[in-house]
Amino acid sequence: MEPLDATALPAGALLLVDNAPIIYTLEAHPKWAARFAPLFARHADGEIVLAVPPITLAEVLTGPLKAGEEALARRYRAVLESWQVVDFTCDIAAGAARLRGKYGLKLPDAIQAASALSINADALVTHDRDFAKVRGLRVLG
Repeated sequence: MEPLDATALPAGALLLVDNAPIIYTLEAHPKWAARFAPLFARHADGEIVLAVPPITLAEVLTGPLKAGEEALARRYRAVLESWQVVDFTCDIAAGAARLRGKYGLKLPDAIQAASALSINADALVTHDRDFAKVRGLRVLG
């Protein structure tokens, strides 16, 4: 799988990141980590801004905590909390409900999409094809 073309994103672009690209990168997945590496490199260089909703923290932390790896969970949390964290508001909850009703998204995915739309993200970074049907949301993955 070839890396995403992150060069097309303007400087200062705001991207909401779904859990899969984060997990692939943090765990150095042999096939998928390289796909998302250009985005994380641009973020590390201060060229783009990454955001996550709290549900992403819950999903990313589940693996290390389930395995009893508290130190790893703390490292993951520190990384994610250094990004823009999108508070889960009543407006986002209502938006997620609308998206679930309209597109049949699972609740976590609807929260991701509603969060991206609420902050006017330039794109949602994911490995999940279900987001492609959401109108008004640019999806990178």
